[in-house]
Amino acid sequence: MPRSVPAVRRPASLTSQLGLTERIFASGEDRKVASAVDDGLALVEEALHQQMRFADNLADVTTRYLLEAGGKRVRPLLTLLTAQLGRGNTPEVLQAAQAVEITHLASLYHDDVMDDSQMRRGVPTAQFVWGNSVAVLTGDLLFARASKLVSALGERAIQLQADTFERLCLGQLHETIGPQDGEDPVEHYLRVLEDKTGSLIAVAAQMGVVFSGADSAYEEPVVTFGEKIGVAFQLIDDVIDLSSQGVAETGKQPGNDLRAGVATLPVLRLRERAATDASAAELLERLERDVMGSAEDGEITPESTAAIAALREHEVTQQTLEEAHRWAREAVEALAPLPDGPVKKALVRFADTIVERSS
Repeated sequence: MPRSVPAVRRPASLTSQLGLTERIFASGEDRKVASAVDDGLALVEEALHQQMRFADNLADVTTRYLLEAGGKRVRPLLTLLTAQLGRGNTPEVLQAAQAVEITHLASLYHDDVMDDSQMRRGVPTAQFVWGNSVAVLTGDLLFARASKLVSALGERAIQLQADTFERLCLGQLHETIGPQDGEDPVEHYLRVLEDKTGSLIAVAAQMGVVFSGADSAYEEPVVTFGEKIGVAFQLIDDVIDLSSQGVAETGKQPGNDLRAGVATLPVLRLRERAATDASAAELLERLERDVMGSAEDGEITPESTAAIAALREHEVTQQTLEEAHRWAREAVEALAPLPDGPVKKALVRFADTIVERSS
């Protein structure tokens, strides 16, 4: 008997994802762009469920596991949005949007293995359910499927995908080995964020320009926007990780990254201060003793909870928030060469929405 195909959910609309009210996004041209993006997202979502089906029974389950767990589809949204600078939702644009989302999903399987994460999008991670080997191979299968989609788009698409895949791997490698002797830890961390997150957001926006036939002069602005907004996104995540809001946002407990041993920006800034500030040194000692690297035992102690709360209230966390806003401002500034209109307006609102996640 044929397998039943689950109903495909319609992704959240552009206006709802970005909070684009009638007052902000009210003109006929604005609504036309929003409608085109929404229609494109629905088509991409349906295609994703088809592209990520495999004849092998196990692969068919594992590859669609995170897809069906949800997600905002931020990267295909950006591809479809920047495509409105050109011919809109061309078949090539829709295919590129699928490829970037599948690439993103593939990277999540690998990230969860590297970080030994237990939850993703409110469900147990694939490596927690099936083990590391199955999770890694599932990610590889999805990278292969994304590559098939990209190869049909021609040499330019293959080059963009290869460059992005290289940066994703380098970002994970550099995160794993940490800063080298004499390398500034904060600069190292920001470069990791640019590679692991910014690169894929940037290429998502770039592909919308390329495959809609938009003016090539728009490529550099949207790439810079994507790189910088990706860093802002992750810095906001560093702040959310310290808050109870983290459970609602990511399905993870507060301090999940710290418990996994990840030195987020608030911790790196605290280490800078610890050399000359006794209270910062004392808090850093508590974090390293009671929180960092404690994910393996799975126990959340009163001491670890108190240390995370103290870091949340420390001014280094506010400093991290300010840095996220600075990256977002620079992302918006990069859009200056784009024509005024609904696409630019939506991209600016996208940047605002990223930093508003912490409030």
